Amino acid sequence: MSDSSGDAAFTPAERETIRERLVAERAGTSARIAALNREFDEIVAANALVAVDDEHDPEGSSTAFERAHVASLLAQARDHLTALDEALERLDRDDYGRCAVCGERIPAERLDVRPAADTCVRCAGARSH
Repeated sequence: MSDSSGDAAFTPAERETIRERLVAERAGTSARIAALNREFDEIVAANALVAVDDEHDPEGSSTAFERAHVASLLAQARDHLTALDEALERLDRDDYGRCAVCGERIPAERLDVRPAADTCVRCAGARSH
């Protein structure tokens, strides 16, 4: 990737590599969402076959936990898909790789680990506090 400390935009070849990576990650995330939706539907369908009383059925609480766990994973995957779509939009606008908070370049190492990142490490840390 281009020098992360300079203002040089990505080269056309770098932009294409970034796009391919984001699109591939998006496809993987979409497949994960589909699998989690199937798993969630299976849990709901299995529970519909039996009268589950979470309070008195020893299996009821674990079933409720499993359903909540899959729902949480599904929400995370959907959020990641949104972040990938936003990263593709930033790439199209030539804003990809620039921190949305401070405007500085996001280091290439961060983008390698988190290709949908829209903040540098410093600003991401400040956001979480």
